[in-house]
Amino acid sequence: MSQDHIKQYWEAQGQTHGDSHWASWGDNWMIDLEISTIGKYIRDGDAVLDIGCANGFAAFRQAQNHKLASITGVDFASAMIGAAQQAKSKQKLDVKMEFVEGDVRALQFPDATFDVAYTSRVLINLPTWEQQIQGITECIRVVKPGGVVVLSEGFWEPLALLNSLRLLVKLPPLVEHDFNRYLKQSKLTEYLKKESIEFEIEDYSSIYYLGSRFLRELVTDPNAYPGFSNPVNKFFYELEQQFSGGGMGIQQAVVIKKK
Repeated sequence: MSQDHIKQYWEAQGQTHGDSHWASWGDNWMIDLEISTIGKYIRDGDAVLDIGCANGFAAFRQAQNHKLASITGVDFASAMIGAAQQAKSKQKLDVKMEFVEGDVRALQFPDATFDVAYTSRVLINLPTWEQQIQGITECIRVVKPGGVVVLSEGFWEPLALLNSLRLLVKLPPLVEHDFNRYLKQSKLTEYLKKESIEFEIEDYSSIYYLGSRFLRELVTDPNAYPGFSNPVNKFFYELEQQFSGGGMGIQQAVVIKKK
């Protein structure tokens, strides 16, 4: 899928879903885990950049959970920014907050502007590895020395592992959406090490994915529950908050500490 088609998809999502979490994803449990994980690296007083902010759903949550100096949301879909600005007018948050159009491959901010920058499933919307590297480089550039970049992204290896399990019990494979190009953890790790970039990878979703993308289909009829309302999802969301690991979490956080 071309970048133009990807942008058109997200423009339509912004127009359709307004301030709902469905604008970026229907899986509310996974979004909550993502927001909580990113929030661990945000401190009171930080200037924060939310890259790929969509309609501001996560940015508002971070602003509610922390006493921030500022939070800026950037997204390449104008409909998403419009939805975020409209939602902002309804919020009562004592923080400097703005939402602007922008592109992770060429962020419009000066070097070393923010204490924390994070992506939420943004790099996977770039169609090539070379463009994903551009995005990573830009995320690091706009963060201050000593600051943190959190790349919360989808990865190919856990998808392959989950599909191996599904194959064993004759379940159809999970597939990438046509607007996604999951990162390969092996390639990303090799790149970051080559560039001497200090990082760690936090697997914050394996238990949840095991339950919601495998076990759920063995013990319930998924078609009986609309969206992500299956009670098995909630059970494994709660379990995920106590335990994780195992390499089956498609969503993982690459945490970069800028020197």
